[in-house]
Amino acid sequence: MGTLYLVATPIGNLEDITARALRVLREVQLIAAEDTRHTGKLLKHFKISTPLTSYFEHNKLSKLKNILSKLDEGDVALVSDAGTPALNDPGFELVLAAMEAGHQVSPVPGPSAPIAALVASGLPTDRFLFLGYLGRKSAERKQQLAEVASLPFTLIFLETPHRLIAALDDLQAHLGNRQIAVARELTKLHEEIFRGKISEAVAHFDAQPPKGEITLVIAGASQEVEQWDFEEVREALKAGLARGKSPSSLAREIAAQSGWKRREIYRLVTEIDQT
Repeated sequence: MGTLYLVATPIGNLEDITARALRVLREVQLIAAEDTRHTGKLLKHFKISTPLTSYFEHNKLSKLKNILSKLDEGDVALVSDAGTPALNDPGFELVLAAMEAGHQVSPVPGPSAPIAALVASGLPTDRFLFLGYLGRKSAERKQQLAEVASLPFTLIFLETPHRLIAALDDLQAHLGNRQIAVARELTKLHEEIFRGKISEAVAHFDAQPPKGEITLVIAGASQEVEQWDFEEVREALKAGLARGKSPSSLAREIAAQSGWKRREIYRLVTEIDQT
């Protein structure tokens, strides 16, 4: 009975691969890869000639039988395109099937974008939730965020560059103007970690459109809301109106952050909007 090794691979910098990962990739009889072309480049760089097979979202069920039969003959390694396999990728089904078939499943730890972003964020690391990708549409994001808005845990999401601004707007609207770290291109040449308020992140990435892989780390819900003074509320409303926000959405958003009542803020925002 073979062992299924879950081998973490670099998320950018090839120097991050471990000596154990390289040994396992050389010794197993087969490597199941999310993208054989991508993994093939990694293996070529390290002069590893182990056979490859594809295992990704759209063929994961049809490939299970073949990979399990290979495990009956010897060891198999599972890798994702980057980082730790079976974390937010189709590896979960293979892990479960291997366990049910009586095979040992062994992790080979290494790079992980969510953990790397968390520890560099400056936000609490003792309690956190990793929630994968935010929804593609605003309605999906609203539902996701409603489920976690009141939780005190640091929140971790993945996001794509073209949806980042819309996602940040929804984060501010439904979670409030919390502290956030936007980690981009971690371990790569153009690595960037922006730290600040969500509103500041919107302004930053609106002026400098992002590229590359993005991880969002967001502060958990505060147990106390510090009351804003009149000028803070007024300036936040003016900034929101300048970005094209509607009075109703602004009233909801600022009420969640400021400790003011929504109807008071709505009255003020309509006054500002009419001037």
